[in-house]
Amino acid sequence: MSEQPPSRAALVTAISEQVRSLGLASQHIGHSFAVGEGLHPTDFRALSLIYEHERAGTPLTARALAQALDLSPGAVTYAVDRLAASGHVWRDRDADDGRRVVLRFAPHGRDVAAGFFGPLGLAHSRALEGYSDAELETGLRVLRDVATALAGFGRSLDRETPSS
Repeated sequence: MSEQPPSRAALVTAISEQVRSLGLASQHIGHSFAVGEGLHPTDFRALSLIYEHERAGTPLTARALAQALDLSPGAVTYAVDRLAASGHVWRDRDADDGRRVVLRFAPHGRDVAAGFFGPLGLAHSRALEGYSDAELETGLRVLRDVATALAGFGRSLDRETPSS
């Protein structure tokens, strides 16, 4: 009797379970980084967003960061002040509008992040060594689609949650 391949529902459930596992592992790693750097969890979330936006070529203003974190402008100013004092970020004038201030990932922040997350990048590379380019392309497509679904679900929660 040959073994039946898993059903589509079973595969979707297994992928969902792995996404949860990835989320929990990522949260643990981020927490460890924050604790090691003496950062508040909000500081780490802010730092992550500043880094992502700078890499994408769309640096954040404090106002945009406050909106992304669902925090008051005062709370974000306090977090950015802590991150600037620790050397992780710096404020810069926007090249397109000199009146606007954008947040940048500072050299110290890059060095610390590279030292901490560099080994994680190597672990990812080792974990994916045995996959063909076609398999990696499929995996990337799956992850993008799941990330898009998660982001959409998060936005729907934001719309449903009354503002305080």
